[in-house]
Amino acid sequence: MDRRIRGAALACALLVAGVATGCGTGSGSGSDGDARGAGEPSPSASPARTVRGDAGARADLAAAYRKWGIEPLAAPPAPPAAKPVDLSATGGHIPVISEIPTQQKVVFLTFDDGAEKDPQFVTMMRELKIPFTMFLTDAAISSDYGYFKKLQAFGDGVQNHTLTHPNLRTLGAAAQKQEICGQQTKLKDRYGTAPRLFRPPYGNWNEDTRAAAASCGLEAIVLWRESMQIKNMQYQRGDRKLHPGDIILAHFRGPSELKGTTMTEMTANLLRHVQEQGYTIARLEDYL
Repeated sequence: MDRRIRGAALACALLVAGVATGCGTGSGSGSDGDARGAGEPSPSASPARTVRGDAGARADLAAAYRKWGIEPLAAPPAPPAAKPVDLSATGGHIPVISEIPTQQKVVFLTFDDGAEKDPQFVTMMRELKIPFTMFLTDAAISSDYGYFKKLQAFGDGVQNHTLTHPNLRTLGAAAQKQEICGQQTKLKDRYGTAPRLFRPPYGNWNEDTRAAAASCGLEAIVLWRESMQIKNMQYQRGDRKLHPGDIILAHFRGPSELKGTTMTEMTANLLRHVQEQGYTIARLEDYL
């Protein structure tokens, strides 16, 4: 009995010493300011501190998922060493993709337009650290460029979705180029980097679209395999299931378009579908 008591006392003393030297579960961001680096140990951390930091970060993330009423998604795999899609344009013909070729059980989350600017969505994404890509239209975001800057600060990509959201098939080549290149310039000026990816409004495009996008410096046209509605997804395949590498479309929409449901609630429903089918979410730009 005395040996057990002395052992417990020694363990307690060591634990106190560890806390006193910073052996906690800190949630500081990585050196690049990406919120997804939260809880990562510094390169100089000892093995004991690394284990404690990782465990603390996982516990914090699990608590965040519980707060939002969602079962935790698995951590995404490390990005592939070689990106599985060749984005080199041949004769101005940039690729048009709806999914990423991969065997990993990952899907990719994208949000279009930018009309809704729900502050709770920012909180949710900061706490859950879900990677996603934004395809933004200037006419929708111009009332509050700063809202999307907050999301960009988490590491989420800002990509091109035209100036005014037209059906590009109804426009000639010059007008398409104005819509795409004009938004390319605005997004670079507002968010610091030129987009690499383009999504045509409504998914409507033609060969003039591909040529215009390439001439504006874009590397791929990105479509989708599933679209999120309010509670359910619309699937393009007959089996009505997610597949590895699928790109999911959602929108910055509010209660007026979602029958009283907030964008944050819609996103929670989306994450439940992903989790229930055994998938997790990876960052699209890591694969393209």
